[in-house]
Amino acid sequence: MARHGGGRGWYGKVAGAALGVTMFAVGASVWTAQAGPEGGAAPKASAPAAPGGDGAPVDVTIAHASDAGPRGVNVTIDDGPDPTWTPRVLDLLREHGVKATFCVTGTQAQAHPELVKEVVAAGHRLCDHSVSHDTAMDRKSEAYQSREILDAERMIIEASGGVRPMYYRAPGGAFTPYSRKLAASHGMRPLGWNVDTKDFERPGADAIVATVERELPNGPTLLFHDAGGDRSQTVEALSRVLPRLKEQGYSFGFPVR
Repeated sequence: MARHGGGRGWYGKVAGAALGVTMFAVGASVWTAQAGPEGGAAPKASAPAAPGGDGAPVDVTIAHASDAGPRGVNVTIDDGPDPTWTPRVLDLLREHGVKATFCVTGTQAQAHPELVKEVVAAGHRLCDHSVSHDTAMDRKSEAYQSREILDAERMIIEASGGVRPMYYRAPGGAFTPYSRKLAASHGMRPLGWNVDTKDFERPGADAIVATVERELPNGPTLLFHDAGGDRSQTVEALSRVLPRLKEQGYSFGFPVR
């Protein structure tokens, strides 16, 4: 699973606004995002319980499959919400009758709660994408990982008006056995991806569409972004990908839980 760590200065500017997050430079072994044993002791929460209490525990393994079956596709949108691009993505999804999973960061949720509410009102699902999008989380302490995950969970629930995130996606795929167990114990299924569109690198809408067509046989979960910079290529690519997949007999669903 590729790491999206380059050119993320935008996150550095907002990370300082995150509540309750303290940086620890404690080394830890790197964990592959896509596979591996559970390992480790049962995690303990290092942040207050989210409003409404903890969600029912879910599977700790990293989800990729679609609940729409063998011809199902999961559209996942990372890093927002963003006041410029999230509304345009929502308009496209509405136009094509597609539901998606929005992996939102705590800082962005806190900054734009009205957009989080719009995502929920449109029938999409929420995913915890950590507070500050630290792609090196897997090399930091369990206490740090816990704050990033649980503070983001709280911020997302508050921004949404009480709706819980159903998944946890580690920034850049930086999962650890501990972070997966912690998220799952709060009802957030660890969420991977199969098709990295690399739209964050702005390779052009044609390249993004071609990547989806080439890599979809690898699995159903598509990774797009609605924040972190100019996402006009993503919007253009989605406007072509969504109807094309429907024409090819695919249906759209959510990642399994």
